[in-house]
Amino acid sequence: MLEGLFGNVTVEKIFFFLNAYGEGYPFGMARVFGEPVNRIQQQLKRLENSGIVVSRLVGKVRLYTFNPRYPFLKELKSLLSKAYEFIPKKEKDKYYRMRTRPRRAGKPLWWQRHKK
Repeated sequence: MLEGLFGNVTVEKIFFFLNAYGEGYPFGMARVFGEPVNRIQQQLKRLENSGIVVSRLVGKVRLYTFNPRYPFLKELKSLLSKAYEFIPKKEKDKYYRMRTRPRRAGKPLWWQRHKK
């Protein structure tokens, strides 16, 4: 939908992801969209170099979020919110569904349940 404006569909997906979830890490985004991690990382690096997103390390994970100092952040988020209305419901449910309830206390994380 906004691919022509942003230059490619990967940037569009990253923007919608960050708008929906607030922050994210490359592997998580790649898993959600079924994209190669390096494609997501390349675009995040380009966006960070442009000052649109910022990253921080949390342990060994690099989390990305919109740069609060980006001068057009309000306008960008407004554009993304408006464009989000036109995304088909099926796609919204697949990619941008928020967790509706907290994790059960004591429930192991995904990677802990699938360790061999």
